[in-house]
Amino acid sequence: MPIDNFWNSLKADAQQLVKNEPLLASYVHACILAHHNFETSLSFILSNKIKDEVMPALAIREVFDQAYLLCPAIVESAALDIQAVLKRDPAVDSALKVLMFFKGFQAIQTHRLAHYLWHKNRKDLALFVQSRNSEAFGVDIHPGAVIGNGVMFDHATGIVIGETAVVENNVSLLQSVTLGGTGNESGNRHPKVREGVMVGAGAKILGNIEIGRGSKVGAGSVVLKNVPEHVTVAGVPAKIVGIPCCANPCETMNQNVLDD
Repeated sequence: MPIDNFWNSLKADAQQLVKNEPLLASYVHACILAHHNFETSLSFILSNKIKDEVMPALAIREVFDQAYLLCPAIVESAALDIQAVLKRDPAVDSALKVLMFFKGFQAIQTHRLAHYLWHKNRKDLALFVQSRNSEAFGVDIHPGAVIGNGVMFDHATGIVIGETAVVENNVSLLQSVTLGGTGNESGNRHPKVREGVMVGAGAKILGNIEIGRGSKVGAGSVVLKNVPEHVTVAGVPAKIVGIPCCANPCETMNQNVLDD
């Protein structure tokens, strides 16, 4: 869906929300209806989420706005992330609710700013954004980590992603997932999660290993070696226990490994 159409749909939902819940009218107006496009609404929401007593929302918002102006792909990725949550989460019935209330989505978008700053050699500011992301949303992603689009962090609390990790397009991670290293080694030391993967709640994937395209990692698993494409792994340490029932487990979100 083109960004303009997406934004118009969000505004229509916002107007309906105001009618249904007048108590939220001023909040919805400030977050959505006062803005002329998706990116200004997004920067307003995120900057107010990660501000603190020392760093005001206005200063942070200027950084978001500059990043969105110079790198519009960040905004496009945000829209794709919202659509991914809307498609995969049965508890969600509107894109507006993802934008306004879902901290997993908001944490990913905050990371996108930190990643942008990291590669603009504004590393101290990137680390500040990372720290505020961790404090505000309970999600700790190093600014160097690469995250694709169409990504969903379901519930999100406790997700940790290391500096050299890669999360490709169309991946779903549940709460308390760790994409970490195995020690104090330097260099390329974190996992690479390929397209279509779903990682269950509490799973720990450690080291410079690959989770193959279309695979599923069971909840609570500890993965220490490469996972082939389109398999289900579970256990401590994780072993292959089946084959996912669909090509992209990230979309169906079926966490029961006994179904595979």
